[in-house]
Amino acid sequence: MLGPVILAASRSDRMRRLISAAPVTKQVVDRFIPGETVDEILPIVRELTDNGLELTMDVVGEDITTPEQAEAARDAYLGLIDRLKPLELGPRAEMSVKLSMFGQALPGGHELALANVRPVVETAAEIGTTVTLDAEDHTTLDSMFAIHEELRKDFPGTGCVIQAYLFRTEEDARRLAAAGSRVRLVKGAYKEPAEVAYQQKHEIDKAYVRILRTLMEGEGYPMIGSHDPRLIAIAQELARTAGRKLDEYEFQMLYGIRGDEHVRLAAEGHRMRVYTAYGTDWYGYFMRRLAEKPANLRFFARSMITKG
Repeated sequence: MLGPVILAASRSDRMRRLISAAPVTKQVVDRFIPGETVDEILPIVRELTDNGLELTMDVVGEDITTPEQAEAARDAYLGLIDRLKPLELGPRAEMSVKLSMFGQALPGGHELALANVRPVVETAAEIGTTVTLDAEDHTTLDSMFAIHEELRKDFPGTGCVIQAYLFRTEEDARRLAAAGSRVRLVKGAYKEPAEVAYQQKHEIDKAYVRILRTLMEGEGYPMIGSHDPRLIAIAQELARTAGRKLDEYEFQMLYGIRGDEHVRLAAEGHRMRVYTAYGTDWYGYFMRRLAEKPANLRFFARSMITKG
């Protein structure tokens, strides 16, 4: 399986330098990350929303090593929210944040991440939108869930992400499937040991369906993070069985993957949110997109051969 190899490469400085230097890399990266600045991303925001789609926006970057970098990440999100305000999109454009960007791995990181992410959540609420806390590797999750719970005391619309490949997630889903919660379910994109996570695709898919059923039968708001046509069809059936209306759940997919499906689902009346990342620190995000799906890796390799 190439996925674990690619995920290991996402932490390699040597591979970062090699891939970043390849002439074709920017062209391929642009498929998944359509801009490096707010000025470059705002036309994408307008285009997607004009087509009936919604967004969750991610300023890429994870490997924070100083408190100053964590504060810069906070300020990048605050700047984004300031630029979104005149567009008056409200919840149609929300934010996704990784707490590692806000200093979670630094000394005193739990308190630091909470202090840095809170003003982002507060400012998002002021323009009528919200923030979802992305899940990272399993060692960070207790802190993430604690911060999520703390933020929801004042901002109950704050969302979180759970990952189907982790053994713990079925219990997490039961706890989170409560009234007012917003939970995005994804398969998972970090290299996790067999002691904590399923390793085979069929096991992950079965866990995904079990967890999604829990969310659909609960009282919260499920967000289905998947490009898999079979899982999308299962999600629609689970929603019907649970008696959910079209505005009581949503689909989420990555920018650059299955764009026609984004438009199709929106045209059918579904809420369809596009995970749209931007920024200069794209390497880790890009490598996980390659690891998630063999077709993405083939696309990149073919471009390297034909354009390099």
